[in-house]
This record gives sequence, structure tokens and C-alpha cells, in this order.
Amino acid sequence: MDWTLEVIVLPVTDVDRARDFYRDKLGFAVDIDDEVMPGARVVQLTPPGSGCSIALTDGLPNPTGTPQPGTYHGLQLCVTDIGAAHAELVGRGVEVSEPQRYAPDDGATFMYFTDPDGNGWAVQEYRRREAEPLYRLLADRAAGNAGNAGNAGNAGDTVG
Repeated sequence: MDWTLEVIVLPVTDVDRARDFYRDKLGFAVDIDDEVMPGARVVQLTPPGSGCSIALTDGLPNPTGTPQPGTYHGLQLCVTDIGAAHAELVGRGVEVSEPQRYAPDDGATFMYFTDPDGNGWAVQEYRRREAEPLYRLLADRAAGNAGNAGNAGNAGDTVG
């Protein structure tokens, strides 16, 4: 049985403001913006090319506890060209750090930003994804063809 990570509920103080930020500043697609039950609204947004979405909620109970806005850090997006991604975010008005290269290896360059509530994001450059998109690696692995499809999910390979 597969256990797929598909939605991360992100705590925010103002769902409309957060939706606008993720849609207009980051280019996420709005998948759902609806009252899912009386008094409970869900806005689900997906980054371009991603299989995982974020959900912004208002009035939706969480049986395991209520996270506080601005407390999530370490959320991470991956891009194949961090320079182009940086220019796009700056052009959209996002306050984002300059890219920081920690090592010469692919996957070792990052930039950082926060959403309006202070939830922290990293953007990682992983150039290999240009030739080996994650969806293809995962599909090959599911089909049992992992031998030549890279090593998605193994040590040394960032799959997200």
C-alpha cells in the first residue's frame, strides 16, 4: 500500500490573505476554495509541478491539536534553476533571500522566504530534475523499473 504525502495543512491567521500570497506571489494553483461543511472553509493550493498541496483552513477542527500560525519552518520547494526562480519571486514582490550555495554539489543551493504569517520556506535548486522529473522517477519505481530510473527515495537523492 502506498502512503502518499499530498496535503500539508498550513496554519495562517487570515485565509484570504494567505490564499492571495500563495496564488499571486508564488504562483500556486487554487484547487479548492470552499466551505466543506457548515462553518469550515478549506483553500487548497498546489505549487506548479507538485504532487503535494497546502491547505489553509478556517473553522476546521484538528483532532491532533491546533498548530499556531508562523510556527512551520522547513517547508521546501525544489526548482531546476534557482536563479530564474529567484528572479520570478522578486518580480512578484516576494521578500526572498539571495541564493546560498553550501557546496558545489547539485542540490546544495537554497534560498528562503516566509509567508505573511511567518511560516518559513526553503527553495532548493536540484538541476537533475530537469532531465529526471520526480513524477517520472516515482512512476518508474511504482512500475518496478527503478534500476535505470535513478534512485528516488534512496540516500543521496532528494525526491521532494
